[in-house]
Amino acid sequence: MANIKSSKKRILVAEKNAERNVAFKSSIKTALKKALELAKGTDKEALATAVSKVYQLCDKAVVKGILHKNTAARKKSRLTIALNKLAEKA
Repeated sequence: MANIKSSKKRILVAEKNAERNVAFKSSIKTALKKALELAKGTDKEALATAVSKVYQLCDKAVVKGILHKNTAARKKSRLTIALNKLAEKA
């Protein structure tokens, strides 16, 4: 543990930010799963909303510095590919 007051504060701030980042990433994963689950159903309007939410969360994560832009692009691309595969089967 650091002895300097500013170092102690930086450690606390870093822990808080890491916790927030994990929570945000978790929300992205949850939204992805929800979108894939909706893709198996027939409600196209709910699916469009869910996909839009995933895109929004990924873009917001990039702006906040939680995800790298290529990581967000990869997540969005994989979602789109998965949705297209499910659409072909149906």
